[in-house]
Amino acid sequence: MATAAHGPASPAPETAPIHAVPVHTVDVPEPTAPKFLQPVFHALSPVASPLADAYTRWNDWRRNLGLGNPGTAEGLGREVKMTLLNNYIFDGARADLTKGLSLNPAFQVTHSFALGSQTAPSSYQFGAVFADANTFLQGAVDHEGSLTARANQTLGSCGTAKVQGQLSGTPGHSMIQLEHDYQGLDFSANVKAMNPSPLDGTGIYIGSYLQSLTPNLALGVETLLQNPQPGVSETVTSYLARLAGSKRDWIATAQINPQGMLEATYHHKLSDKVDAGANLQILSRPTGREAVATFGAKYDFRMATFRGQIDSTGKVAALLEQRFTPAFAFLVAGEIDHMKGASKFGVGIMLESSSLSPEEMAGMVPPPQPPL
Repeated sequence: MATAAHGPASPAPETAPIHAVPVHTVDVPEPTAPKFLQPVFHALSPVASPLADAYTRWNDWRRNLGLGNPGTAEGLGREVKMTLLNNYIFDGARADLTKGLSLNPAFQVTHSFALGSQTAPSSYQFGAVFADANTFLQGAVDHEGSLTARANQTLGSCGTAKVQGQLSGTPGHSMIQLEHDYQGLDFSANVKAMNPSPLDGTGIYIGSYLQSLTPNLALGVETLLQNPQPGVSETVTSYLARLAGSKRDWIATAQINPQGMLEATYHHKLSDKVDAGANLQILSRPTGREAVATFGAKYDFRMATFRGQIDSTGKVAALLEQRFTPAFAFLVAGEIDHMKGASKFGVGIMLESSSLSPEEMAGMVPPPQPPL
């Protein structure tokens, strides 16, 4: 193998000087409208440009006010509804068995049993729920074959589209409801159509709008148009108000319409574990005036929740939900009507299980809030 000879290194060859190459820039014209539309745009520019600037300044001013979204008209008084017992009380015996099949996206099935009630017949219902960040699907079928379904779909900045439906063998119980909900920077708008008929225009149509005027005060309006048959219509308009404390520890709402209906609620969060709420309903009729006032409280313990309420008709009710484990809860409910001398009592259980192992559940990230 030949080796290179060692000796003084030869000088490196001289390199030719590098001259800067002039760069020729090309002006790319901005995209323009088609020639046949340019006269229209030029004619509208003096009007559209100031309007666009005014709209931008208006949005910036609203954003700087920090008003916040007031919530929906349907959710007016939601805090009181979660405190009182009207949506939770039951009698007889009930059991809810839930099986979680997936966490993200959330998917679960439920078997619900109810029997021995004084106000409703015994029933069985099978339900399923699927939810992710943009979609919420819920369906159920009972032992009589009645089917209920609900679907919510987020449409990005365009709001949330909602559909509810029920198919029943009982005449007059089947229905469908189409709804669109839009949440703005400082307002909310909602439209609903129940059993709409595009042929003759029958159905029930509801539109609502709620606007924040200050960080604590919001006012709105809700209009209901009812067309039971062609050529017959009835319109009812309600006025809404929502007032909240600076610390959001109390919220007062009111809804009134000229037909003589008034509903007012008040919710106060006394501590992290204690909530109190009151509801007043007044209905004026040609035969007289009726009013019902309800007061209740909710206590959250480490593994239990207790709700109690009393109203002006002489009813006293209470509900205890005791969780022995995160997956097992025992419920006891009771109501006494002192005016009628009647009482109701109920017991129930809620059992939850999952097909995922504890290791799989510990390593999964909880799913985002679905569009409810």
